[in-house]
Amino acid sequence: MMRLLAVLTLAALGPAGLAGQTWNDSATTALIARAAARRVSAEADTGLRDFEARAHGFVFFLGQLGEGLAAPPKLIKADQLVLEVYWKAPGRSKQRIVGWRDRRDLPTDIQYHRDHLGIVTNGFGNRIRVGEGDEVRDVPHPLAPGAAQWYDYALSDSLTIEIPQRLVRVYEVLVRPKEPAAPRLVGTLYLDAHQAQLVRMRFQFTKSAYLDPSLEDITIVLDNGLWEGRYWLPRRQEIEIRRHTTWLDLPARGIIRGRWEIGEYRFNVGLADQLFAGPEIAAASAEARSAYPWPEPLDAAIAETAGQGTLDLASVRAAVRQLASARVLSGLPGARPGAASVSDFLHVNRVEGLAPGAGGVVRAAGGALELRVWGSYGLSDERLKAKAGLRRPTAWGSVALEVGREIRDVGDEPLITPLFNSFSAQELGRDYGDYVLEDRARLAVRRRLGGVTVSLSGGMERTQSVATVATPVTGTFRPNASLGAGRYWVGRVSVARRPWVLPPQPDVGFELQAEGGLGDTARYVRLRGDGRVEVPLGSTAMRLHGWAAWGSRDLRPDRAFVWGGRGPEGCNASVRCGGRYGAGGGAEWRLRVPFPELPLGSLVSTGGYVVVAPFVRGAWVDGVVGGAPWVASGGLRPVTGIGIEWLHQLVRLELGVDLQRSKWALLADLHRGLWTLL
Repeated sequence: MMRLLAVLTLAALGPAGLAGQTWNDSATTALIARAAARRVSAEADTGLRDFEARAHGFVFFLGQLGEGLAAPPKLIKADQLVLEVYWKAPGRSKQRIVGWRDRRDLPTDIQYHRDHLGIVTNGFGNRIRVGEGDEVRDVPHPLAPGAAQWYDYALSDSLTIEIPQRLVRVYEVLVRPKEPAAPRLVGTLYLDAHQAQLVRMRFQFTKSAYLDPSLEDITIVLDNGLWEGRYWLPRRQEIEIRRHTTWLDLPARGIIRGRWEIGEYRFNVGLADQLFAGPEIAAASAEARSAYPWPEPLDAAIAETAGQGTLDLASVRAAVRQLASARVLSGLPGARPGAASVSDFLHVNRVEGLAPGAGGVVRAAGGALELRVWGSYGLSDERLKAKAGLRRPTAWGSVALEVGREIRDVGDEPLITPLFNSFSAQELGRDYGDYVLEDRARLAVRRRLGGVTVSLSGGMERTQSVATVATPVTGTFRPNASLGAGRYWVGRVSVARRPWVLPPQPDVGFELQAEGGLGDTARYVRLRGDGRVEVPLGSTAMRLHGWAAWGSRDLRPDRAFVWGGRGPEGCNASVRCGGRYGAGGGAEWRLRVPFPELPLGSLVSTGGYVVVAPFVRGAWVDGVVGGAPWVASGGLRPVTGIGIEWLHQLVRLELGVDLQRSKWALLADLHRGLWTLL
């Protein structure tokens, strides 16, 4: 009678009725009880004695770098797998990897836990384990017997979702732990309105559930399908495991992202008991795996997966955060030493000399508030520099209050890896920056809108000129130009698209910036747009980039648009080209060429290729900026040459020639993606 009453009550509720969210009401409690009982009876269903299926999936290992971790993650390694999946009552399962191939885009020795290479066949059972119990262990399932003593439930909505060949009406049930400090999950269950079967499950874990101190969070999505009109069994699964550095807080994150499709079910085939001997997930011999008849090249398979698009797991994280505060969910530590880059701990330039520094981060309320501080002292200029930022992360972005005093290069983009610049400055007397001392206080808001990030900031800035005061080991430093501009109230807005794409998908990104300043005696406007696109052309790729900029007549000297200053690019041997308007860009044709592979250990190598990249680029800048030393380029300044990238494209050697001056230069550097971290 109670079950019938619950069904009638729920059926009467449409979206309007479900909008009023109440935890643990009688209707929701009855629905959960039905779902838990149905889950047990499904396992004991004598009509399903066994099944076999096939799972196809990808496991991606990615790295994310940069302040605020706003840039999209970079693919480091991709594994494609095909599994034979077997199940036999009561609850025995076996998975056998019959096809396995991988691609390394960067050096890595990562080794996955066994269960990262397989699927979840039974909805995790009554106790959830991830990473073979090393990452998460024995977290109670919200539909396990007795789960109501550990979890609260609320009926959120009634909706229709699409599964293969049919639409299913489901109830959306929110789940949260009664004790937030206990090792539990937080998320959403989608239950079939007719039989209370579990159709979909999306969740994260509480902080105390994470056993590995490097874990930031784990997000899981399990989708079931209705097979033969009777059996709800796995259809699609996704998992994302995000890790952080353990002993030092740097803007770096490692991500394991898995995506699986399950199908080709065959039921009651009479599986032998011997099939289930040994570990639950095993692999065929290396020879058998390598002989698997893949229907297409690995690059094409990765591209197809990227084209289909994976579920936006960030939206799952945002939904979970509506159910529990960040302090409950985040595995990030409360306080650690840290900085925005390695150079914040030690750097060298001609206006500070050797400058040691230190910093750290304090996270209050489990990451709901984040305070970052940093300080540095120049041994040559004898100045103390420091900055602090109080940031409030939100589901849609962040709000931050920032104050500080530091030495800043006036260029929009660095010319060299900061770590390399420190070495070059100290040992060779070649410092590629042009500096001002900046004091600032500002409020910044960042919001994500689909694939676009919008940033707004406003506050006060004061820049002062600084002189060359350091002495290198060899050579002589050039003077630092007088670029101080005084005090301005400044507002900025930027719109950026930095999508995550898997090669060889086209990579298209842009950033549009607008800036306005009001000083004691002048005001200015500054506009800049940058864009890039990388398009695959068969086994090669074409990379294009460009920028255009304009500034008003009273543009601050430290906000002029500058170009060149390293290698063959520039207006003379020591000074950049610069002005208040200009444009530039280039094209690069990228070819992979086989190259001897050198082992760097049992699991890592230099890669069996180099990238050969003929290029052409150039820029034009013009317009006098009062008080700035820059000179116009005198028209377009073209540079051509060839780049060679080795060690999975981490190291780049480049030979370039200025076609007008017949000046050439040979440069070596690291991948630009690492510059913000170093």
